[in-house]
Parts: sequence; structure tokens; C-alpha cells
Amino acid sequence: MNIVTDRNIAGRPIGDKSAARPVRLVRWFIIVGLLLALLVGALVGFNAFRSHMIAQFFANNKPPPTSVSVVEAKSEVVPNLLTAVGDLAAVHQVNVTSDVAGRITDIMFTPGASVKEGTPLLQLFDGPEQGDLASFKAQATGAQLALDRAKQLAARQFGPQSTVDAAQATYDQAVAGISKTEALISQKLVRAPFDGELGVRKVEVGQFLSAGTQIVTLTDLSMLYANFTVPEKASAVLKVGQTVRLTVDAFPGRTFEGKITTIEPQIAADTRNIRVQATIANPDHLLKPGMFTTTTVVLPEKPPVVTVPETAVDYTLYGDSVFLITEKKGDDGKTSLTAVRTFVRTGDRVDGRAEILDGLKPGDRVVAVGQLKLQSGSAVAISTDPTPPIPAKPPRY
Repeated sequence: MNIVTDRNIAGRPIGDKSAARPVRLVRWFIIVGLLLALLVGALVGFNAFRSHMIAQFFANNKPPPTSVSVVEAKSEVVPNLLTAVGDLAAVHQVNVTSDVAGRITDIMFTPGASVKEGTPLLQLFDGPEQGDLASFKAQATGAQLALDRAKQLAARQFGPQSTVDAAQATYDQAVAGISKTEALISQKLVRAPFDGELGVRKVEVGQFLSAGTQIVTLTDLSMLYANFTVPEKASAVLKVGQTVRLTVDAFPGRTFEGKITTIEPQIAADTRNIRVQATIANPDHLLKPGMFTTTTVVLPEKPPVVTVPETAVDYTLYGDSVFLITEKKGDDGKTSLTAVRTFVRTGDRVDGRAEILDGLKPGDRVVAVGQLKLQSGSAVAISTDPTPPIPAKPPRY
């Protein structure tokens, strides 16, 4: 029996290779490729569908408008002010001293008291001078009698004129001695040189006082000087007689007024500043010499400018800006409000308002409160709450 040619025996010749195996392998790769393509397509379609649905969700679910306080820019005359810092000095203030040395025998003042000009303050020992004064007065009396007798004799031709002249000289010498001694005695009694308030006592009874040693301070508080400096560019607008307003930390919210009395004719070479002095009336003696002051010079008025509350301006290194309210109509015909950041050029700031030199016009509405919650183009709604007072004024004392 031939195994190869027998019909009843299944199989192939041992030397023959199968042709079906490569076909099945190609078919398997095709199926796997189709599955991968379907999977990738499904993932891409899902991502596209998800992105579309997310965009549609946010497009249909916009955040509600931000509630803000809005004010209108207005044109007004802003006070033309020049602000500087300075300090106060007394018009009359001295350290009371003695012209001569001596031992203190009496202190006739109370520290902190108010005194008048000429009030005795301190007495030095003047016993020797008082003795000299009595001696010169006695000499003057004797010289006066001798002079009278010499004149009577000379008038009757019983004495020479030279005797009269000698008696006159003796009398004049005694009078001069009296005047000198009285001057020395007056130096031993220290008096107040002007009206004012005394300070802390620096001496004691029995102390030997050297000439020039400080006894007490004396200050006249009725008038004070306000000394301050301004840049040289302000020299063209400064004039004697202009009103000056100043504030001090001791009395917040209170303003004191005076007039410019002196403008230094020379400009400081190191700082390029001008020293200015104003005189301030101080009838209540509230201000004290040495106080630090914020001084404001009232200059002539400037033309009207556009102003907004200072809180409406956002000051940054990149420039000053405000949020301008604009109206925008939607597809449905409804009008919505949008806050758009607008850069402006600012000027001075006075009493809580800022000058807008460029970027706004009168009537423009800007956000005054609530800018921190905004971005340019944000939808806004005008709050019905009243705008807080700007600036908040400190309490008055």
C-alpha cells in the first residue's frame, strides 16, 4: 500500500509546507489593527465631545456680574496746594542766664509759671556792691555840699574858679561811682527779658553760678515760626503773605493757619531746596516749639480738572489705571455693564480725590469700590449700597 497515494489516508506529504498559516496571521493583524483604529477613534471622539460639552457648559453658565460701587468723574476746581514737612520754632525763646558770677541767695520764680517782662527771677549775693553804693552816695553828698559852697564863694569873688571845677569833678566822680555800682547790682538780679512761660529750673539756692550758666528757659508761645523747605521749582509761585495751613500729630484733624513771612533768597547748593518761614498765631498755646508739622501752602487756583475718588485709581509700577464702566448689548438685545481697565495720567491728590489729567472725561463712570474682584472685561452690577466717605476723616479733639 502506498501511503502517499492512498485516498483513504488523510495527510500531506511530509515534504510539503502549509500555505494556510500566513493567511491566518495576516488576517489576525488586520483584525487587531481595526480594533486599535476603532479604539483610538473612540478616544478622540470622546475627547472632542467632552471639550465641546465643557465649552457649551461654560458658555451657558456665565458667572453672575460682580457687584461694585460706581462714581462719576466730574470736573471741578481743585485747590492748588504745595505740601512740605517742617518744624515749629518760637519767635522768642531764650535760656535765661546771668551776666556775672555769684552765689545764689534767692530764687523768685516757679518752674512752668507764666511771667511778664521785667519779673525778678533770681538774686545773686550783692553785699559788697551794696556797700560800695552806700559809700559812693555818701561821697556824692559831701561832694555836692562842697560844690555848693565853692560856687557861693566864687560868686562873691571870695574863691577861685579852680576850686569850683575841682569840687565839680569830685561830685561827678561820686555820681559815676553810684551809676556803676547800681549797674553791678542790677546784674546780680536776673529778670525776665520778655513775657513768656518758664521751663524747668536748673539751679539751687546757695549754688555758685558762673556767668552764662543756664538758669531756666523762657518761651513766648503766643507766636511761632513754621520752618519748612520746598523744591527750587516752586520758587516761581511762592510769595510772602500766602496762606499756610499746617497739621501736627498731637492734634489730628485740626488745622492751624498762618502767613509766609520770609523766603530765603538763597537756594541750598546741596539739596536745591528753598527754606521758607511762616508765622503762626498760637493764642491757645497748643503748639509747642520743636513739633513736627505737615505744612501746606495755598497757591493761586488752577483751571478745572477731571477728578475721581482716590480709591478708584489703581497705582502700579506699570502705570495708573481705573475700571471704566461701559455698556454692551448682547445677542438677545439686553444691555449689560462691563468694567474695562483704562490707563490714565494722574496729577495731585487733594482731600481724597485724584486729578485725572488724561484718560477720562467728565461724566464717565468708574469703579470706586470692588476693583480687587475685577479683571478687564468683567461683567459688573452697580451696587445700591452707599459709597463709603472718602477719605475717612479722623476724629477731632
